[in-house]
Amino acid sequence: MPEALENLSMQPSPEEHAKVIETARGERPAELFVRGGTIANVYSGELHPGNVAVTGGRIAYVGEGEGAIGPETRVVEADGMVVAPGYVEAHFHPWVLYNPVSLVEGVLPLGTTTIFADNLFFYMQMGPDGFRAMIEDLEELPLSYLWMARLTSQAKFPGEDEMFALEKVEPLLRRDDVAGTAEVTRWPALAAGDPNLLAGIRAAKALGKIVDGHTGGASEARLQPVVAAGIDADHEAISKTEVLNRLRLGVWTMLRNSSLRPDLPELLRAVTEDGVSTQRLMMSTDGPSPEFVAENGLVDGLLRIAVESGVPPVQALQTVTINPATLFRIDGQVGGIGIGRRADLLLLPDLVSFRPETVITRGRVVAERGKLTAPLPRLDWSRYGSRPRFDRGPDLADPALYPQRAAGEEAEVPVLHLKTAVISERREARVGVKGGRVALDGRPGLLHAALVDREGAWISRALVSGLADDLEGLASTYNTTTQTLVLGRDPDAMARAARRVRELGGV
Repeated sequence: MPEALENLSMQPSPEEHAKVIETARGERPAELFVRGGTIANVYSGELHPGNVAVTGGRIAYVGEGEGAIGPETRVVEADGMVVAPGYVEAHFHPWVLYNPVSLVEGVLPLGTTTIFADNLFFYMQMGPDGFRAMIEDLEELPLSYLWMARLTSQAKFPGEDEMFALEKVEPLLRRDDVAGTAEVTRWPALAAGDPNLLAGIRAAKALGKIVDGHTGGASEARLQPVVAAGIDADHEAISKTEVLNRLRLGVWTMLRNSSLRPDLPELLRAVTEDGVSTQRLMMSTDGPSPEFVAENGLVDGLLRIAVESGVPPVQALQTVTINPATLFRIDGQVGGIGIGRRADLLLLPDLVSFRPETVITRGRVVAERGKLTAPLPRLDWSRYGSRPRFDRGPDLADPALYPQRAAGEEAEVPVLHLKTAVISERREARVGVKGGRVALDGRPGLLHAALVDREGAWISRALVSGLADDLEGLASTYNTTTQTLVLGRDPDAMARAARRVRELGGV
């Protein structure tokens, strides 16, 4: 048996539990009553008339009776509306120019009431103690975050093994609000049987937690050892064939549509053309840009595409409600309109737009007609961990320094080319050489790039193409390493940008 988990925030208190039973027996009036709607039942796969009674933030009655209405009951009229469970975003990175609080204002009125969130950026910046403090403060939000804890970072760096040591990650995995381990982007290490990763996976599974995968570019043959390593789910399919490959190996498969990879119409062909079961399929936006959300919505946008592609509406709803709730083993708490579940409810005018008129979470109306009505907490972000320490370190006077020994005035050098927003490849380019370093004069489309350790231990340089044709200088710590990334063609502009970022303490 797994050891006891910490922070049972998804479970009702004994008092709430007793109240729900009393309302279900007809002995206690409901606190909230949604009347006269058509229930989208993701358990039975049907639409049927019914009312929903809520007590203590939990659903206590589902049926056509109105006996739970008392003198103090708030009645929400749902005549002509479809009453659906709140949407669940199964794979998200809540740091794309927003934070977990500001994101709520944009997506909760669109119907997303639960998000499974990657902890990487916060964990690397705050450490385990700061991250734990942050997620406890976020429990006040009207949207529920459940977290996925990384076992490793995006890329290897000095000190990574110590930062992600199992003795630091395992206490997080014991929390009820941490659902499992987050994606391992270096999936070849899983295929090779990396002992540290396998130890983390075994620890998660011993606690009954989920192991999320990331298998971008893996062929069917390469998937086999990665799945054998223990991944339960994956979001990296980019074709119908890749969807089938993952499903056939027993992997819960997320169909993604995001600002980086708008793949959903292609992925849905596995359902609409091949007729595969949607029982182990989910849809996800994978952390899109704010502009993408403003234009396309979040989970509501996925539903629109699915129905337009020919997926029946209730079947589409299942992929963003009960299916992810079942994967993450919280289907007794969220994901459907069932007795004892948290009262996360949407009143939808139709099953075409999937934009709710009213959003209810934990039995409270929190958004109406596209506007948030619930207050959001103000967090003191500085208290969760120290800002990056910026030592002068390597020569920031010239972050564009790219040494090159060449007999003449030109040399062939490797270039990191951005083929798309998510795919890179190595290319070779002929560049000028001046004073023993690369010069980009007359080479449009090439940029200097430098990643500078915030504590001054190292600097890594490269040449990049496919990003911008004419960028003088840009620096930011806004990346998944949290180091200072400097890009540009003008060494002086690059140095000024890097120094300013350090003066600001990171940006």
